[in-house]
Amino acid sequence: MPLARSLSMTSLNGLPQWEDEDLPVEDLLLFEVSWEVTNKVGGIYTVIQTKAKTTADEWGENYFLVGPYFEQNVKTQVEACEPPNPAVKKAMDTMKSQGCQVFFGRWLIEGSPYVLLFDIGSAAWNLDRWKGEFWDVSNIGIPFHDREANDAVIFGSLTAWFLKELSCQFDDKPNIIAHFHEWQAGVGLILSRSWKLRVATIFTTHATLLGRYLCAASIDFYNNLDQFDIDKEAGERQIYHRYCMERASVHCAHVFTTVSQITAVEAEHMLKRNPDVVTPNGLNIKKFSAMHEFQNLHSMYKARIQEFIRGHFYGHLDFSLEKTLFFFIAGRYEFSNKGADMFLEALSRLNFLLRVHKTDVTVVVFFIMPAKTNNFNVETLKGQAVRKQLWDTAQSVKEKFGKKLYNALLKGEIPDLNKILDRDDITIMKRAIFSTQRHCLPPVTTHNMIDDGNDPILNTIRRIGLFNNRSDRVKVIVHPEFLSSTSPLLPLDYEEFVRGCHLGVFPSYYEPWGYTPAECTVMGIPSVTTNLSGFGCFMQEHVADPAAYGIYIVDRRFRSPDESCNQLTQFLYGFCQQSRRQRIIQRNRTERLSDLLDWRYLGRYYMHARHLALSRTFPDKFEMEPCAPPKTEGFRYPRPSSVPPSPSASQHSSPHHSEGEDEDEDERYDEDEEAERDRQNIKSPFTLGALPQGKKKQHGQYRN
Repeated sequence: MPLARSLSMTSLNGLPQWEDEDLPVEDLLLFEVSWEVTNKVGGIYTVIQTKAKTTADEWGENYFLVGPYFEQNVKTQVEACEPPNPAVKKAMDTMKSQGCQVFFGRWLIEGSPYVLLFDIGSAAWNLDRWKGEFWDVSNIGIPFHDREANDAVIFGSLTAWFLKELSCQFDDKPNIIAHFHEWQAGVGLILSRSWKLRVATIFTTHATLLGRYLCAASIDFYNNLDQFDIDKEAGERQIYHRYCMERASVHCAHVFTTVSQITAVEAEHMLKRNPDVVTPNGLNIKKFSAMHEFQNLHSMYKARIQEFIRGHFYGHLDFSLEKTLFFFIAGRYEFSNKGADMFLEALSRLNFLLRVHKTDVTVVVFFIMPAKTNNFNVETLKGQAVRKQLWDTAQSVKEKFGKKLYNALLKGEIPDLNKILDRDDITIMKRAIFSTQRHCLPPVTTHNMIDDGNDPILNTIRRIGLFNNRSDRVKVIVHPEFLSSTSPLLPLDYEEFVRGCHLGVFPSYYEPWGYTPAECTVMGIPSVTTNLSGFGCFMQEHVADPAAYGIYIVDRRFRSPDESCNQLTQFLYGFCQQSRRQRIIQRNRTERLSDLLDWRYLGRYYMHARHLALSRTFPDKFEMEPCAPPKTEGFRYPRPSSVPPSPSASQHSSPHHSEGEDEDEDERYDEDEEAERDRQNIKSPFTLGALPQGKKKQHGQYRN
């Protein structure tokens, strides 16, 4: 047997180095396979798109992404080119000669990775034959009416065919690693293993199929993980064949990974395999050259949101925009899974608290969740038109006023302010004021909803009575489509909108990772998450006092729904009590956590998974040093030495406290000192070594 090469990771500028100099990187090819390569369907697109640069830096010309071909996506995102690797080109030519359309190019994202795209339609005539072959190797039958599963069979068969053509060209090298994401890509993995291809395989599940379905059905999921009859539950929901595809992919892979510890527990019970590695999701972090530039962006985009509010609440704008906070929830319209049900109930309780304490703070809450609509409603559009008319009137009067004032000053006179406005000016202004009179409440939704009588968000709003009355301190705006800078209502992209808000609220019940709170964090915006989301668990592990850093974690696992709702209400009420200075301090701390989510750090979990796959697939050539997945002991943000920015009940017995107390807090807060200590913590190296005894989690720890 040839001498096995030892694999270990050291870090140089965040990139992996091979310990054995006899192992050139050109001996390895990495293919990452997903239905969401160049095809934005869900969160996996964000994972692959943001991770591409780090992986391309590591693998260079030997990194390829594999996905489906959709003409519109390719026209706007892909630059066609010839494959740099002759073996890849030959495998593509072989498939093309047999009638399959294969496209190659560079994906125009950061890192510019190569993409290999299969045209599903051009190969659809093989569907029945490939479904038969898939049945022969797996005994999984695919019903004819499930188009998504049929597409997955075609896509997977094309992927496996390509890998077969590629691997047949080599005797021993290069060695191929194929990383498959989710069940839609899993057929390719299953066929590759059944054909005994010399390919190291990795499978990542970002959320189990059955877990998402069960949680959406309002079942007590986490307390009954070991009680479910898996086959029965999948069959009743008519996803048994999809579940089988997912489970077979998990068990066929050399290495199985999930994106969070909470999903690892779920996979253990739903898919009957413990993940080999947990691979947290990251983002590409871009730091501003000026330390507080993100604070300036917050002010700028907050002003844009305030302009929208002026129009939406015209005639009812009896609250101060300077004392108004903007909260939001965004994502797929999964009413229970995303926690919209609990959020609305907490808003009802928050409204009661703010009214009882007679606070002058107003909270405007946005629900950015796409639903079926018949475009914008008339009342919302009218509000923006009225706002613009008032602005034009004010500008016209201001211009005339300015000219008269200027002429008077030129003559050396102090003008009579009672005469500087004539009767026409007064008339124009009175007409403008009359135009703002409103005989209805400001609308709760910006669009005409299709079947609004059965919409869960609107029905809950009707039940709790949050109709944007003058007496309400919590106002609600449902925006049932994704944000766009070209919108006539709220012309902001999602990132701009997030930067302008004060708090993102994501009290999810089922959230394998949670990119929405992660995106808030890197933009310096505090957020609410839960200990049932991967992001929330990750932050609990790495931050000693998450709330001080603007990460509020609701306990939805070990508390009853009512107790969790009360906890969320207290978080929201405490946030409303903060002074402007306290919010600025907290945003500074939140933004510093962004280093924790950088792919330059989190990418090494994927490196570890690839090393493990190589050592398991080619044990005669690669030997993995005995070690656990990367751990981050010491890589932890301490509790800030200054007082926490969130007022606590022990500090203030009433919702109002004196400015003197704020000043005292300011004196005890040294931002530069805290920032330097956090920078030192983020530099603590990730190590690849055995997990200390007593630290490894036992399965029983995950159960209620």
